Amino acid sequence: MSAPLIRVLVVDDSPFMRGVLPPKIESDPRFKVVGTAVDGRDAVEKTLALQPDVVTLDIDMPIMNGLDALKEIVRQSTASVIMLSARTEQGAAITLEALALGAVDFIPKSRGVDRIHEKLLAAVEAKTHKSRLSTPKPTLVLRPTTAPPRAAGGARVNAKVCIIGSSTGGPQALQAVLSQLPEALPVPLVVAQHMPPNFTNALANRLNDTCKPKIVEAADGMALTKGTVYISPGGMQTRISATEIKISPDHGESLYKPSVDVLAESARSAFGKNVLGVMLTGMGGDGSIEFGKLRKLGAHNIAQDQASCVVYGMPRTLIEAGGADEVLPLDQIGMRIRSALGC
Repeated sequence: MSAPLIRVLVVDDSPFMRGVLPPKIESDPRFKVVGTAVDGRDAVEKTLALQPDVVTLDIDMPIMNGLDALKEIVRQSTASVIMLSARTEQGAAITLEALALGAVDFIPKSRGVDRIHEKLLAAVEAKTHKSRLSTPKPTLVLRPTTAPPRAAGGARVNAKVCIIGSSTGGPQALQAVLSQLPEALPVPLVVAQHMPPNFTNALANRLNDTCKPKIVEAADGMALTKGTVYISPGGMQTRISATEIKISPDHGESLYKPSVDVLAESARSAFGKNVLGVMLTGMGGDGSIEFGKLRKLGAHNIAQDQASCVVYGMPRTLIEAGGADEVLPLDQIGMRIRSALGC
């Protein structure tokens, strides 16, 4: 018996986008577009009437804009929402606001809705996860099965750099983690968040405005210094040496730009076992290979637990491969980084 089709509602005031998106979505036989909506109010009404699994939601619309519609959809339904975002500085800032309000992910319009099926699948997983959380169950703490944790909670880690990988749900998770860190970080911290160009600068600015450490979008040749959090720029690959950041175009290294694996490989080359790795929510398995190599050297890895992930993909892959030393809920990871680094 075949799996039920994933039901999608497309919301956009542009007749062109309402014409382009449904056949693009339905080019994958796992998906069915159950309707379209022309403005935010129409989106809320059709979400409640059609009960889609996922809503693709434009931001700039008449009658009710995308942010207001998002609030109502999140409040009144279990549908996951993916925003359709303009690739502008203002559009990026509004998109991050939408993620903070409960959108699962976003798709930049001008890229021809690249990777839309992957993002729709991630949104469905987020919907399923949200449904599981709404059903009270006994809490089980998942631990790596291939080897016991090598450091007790709170133990210091001899790290000279901290690297964080994240994807779907990452902006919200990064906010939760970095807001727990002090201004005086004793090591540099480098983040590879799957995100397209322009949006990573807006993310860095937003985090810098709300968190104590200095947070910047990384640039090629920038000095790698303690006390600073570097957000890898979207659309490029980020590597680190012992003293600086190196940014370059992707040359086929990874589907993801920036890639957690690419960043982690460079951290291993530069710092060996003196790395603290953190794997947050995200679809897929980027980072698990190189985080695993780091752990075999003696580095220490923390993975976000299933219950607190928006999408339990990247942490799950790392844990199942035996690459995690600790598995923690999101609200404990920032404090664990502090205890690991002694700050």
